[in-house]
Amino acid sequence: MKALIFDVDGTLADTETAHLQAFNAAFAEVGLDWCWDEALYTRLLKVAGGKERLMHYWRMVDPEEARGCKVKETIDAVHAIKTRHYAERVGAGGLPLRPGIARLIAEAGQAGMPLAIATTTTPANLDALLQAPLGADWRRRFAAICDAGTTAIKKPAPDVYLAVLDRLGLEAGACLAIEDSENGLRAAQAAGIPTVVTPTAYSAHDRFDGALLVLPHLGDPGEPMPRHLLGADHRWADLAALSRWHTGNLFEGH
Repeated sequence: MKALIFDVDGTLADTETAHLQAFNAAFAEVGLDWCWDEALYTRLLKVAGGKERLMHYWRMVDPEEARGCKVKETIDAVHAIKTRHYAERVGAGGLPLRPGIARLIAEAGQAGMPLAIATTTTPANLDALLQAPLGADWRRRFAAICDAGTTAIKKPAPDVYLAVLDRLGLEAGACLAIEDSENGLRAAQAAGIPTVVTPTAYSAHDRFDGALLVLPHLGDPGEPMPRHLLGADHRWADLAALSRWHTGNLFEGH
């Protein structure tokens, strides 16, 4: 294992509730009578990308209007407002990283292991989420960052992962992806990258066939994984454990 590649939404942080609240705030601000609840939003998450999600929903509720000449312009405007609301919610550090993420980023930095990001979210959302927990220079921690601004075709297509591999200069089998959703897993698999999945409540019912492991989170000394998952002697995922899982030795040393 020569590099770790992280998804963002749901993987680095449990962001989807903040995204949902931001969408609804944007709808109210522009006078749309749309209001998404958690059950609907969970279904809409099958569509990768915020603008794509808006278009999909518009076609669901009013297919004729969704064919109008100014639809793209409207979606761009609503999504920009949604992005502002999202940044206001997470920009002050109110959304913590998931267990194990900050620790793994620090471990990789100390070990000289390259880190990368492969996401369908926007650069603005990345900055809003990561500046508080990782610092204003957070981008320097990552050898490659590919997002909605660099890769047009969204997950489950493998394009964003292929772009990351190209920037890292590594073969797929030398990397390990960490994802939270079926779309993310499919994208990483299509690029040939072994993947560990840490679902959230929004993705808990997805299918994760072919994942190396499916874990509730990556664990920390203060928030360990349940004992029954990987044995009592290893309650969080450090680089050594990830490397073993990457090579298929899931329970070595436990």
